Amino acid sequence: MKELNPQTIQQTSRFFKTIGDPTRLKILVALSEKEMNVSSITEFLDMEQSAVSHQLKLLRENHLVKSRKEGKSVVYCLDDKHVKSILSQTFDHMNHINHD
Repeated sequence: MKELNPQTIQQTSRFFKTIGDPTRLKILVALSEKEMNVSSITEFLDMEQSAVSHQLKLLRENHLVKSRKEGKSVVYCLDDKHVKSILSQTFDHMNHINHD
């Protein structure tokens, strides 16, 4: 692995802190399957819309999700293919250690 600068270490730490929250992780898993609007995510999580919006804001700020307007609705998806890959590899690792 190449040498990492302090800024990259900080960003990586913030990234893992962000995905370490169970609610945010559930949102990411849902968005790895399909794009969703806030109402769909709220229904999926059985949470208040304001709480979901707050979590989505944190995910956007940390470049884990992105959004776009579709008419009057805002649709969310994973920011890029790396997010899905990291989630997939993490769950693969968890399944591996749980079966040892």
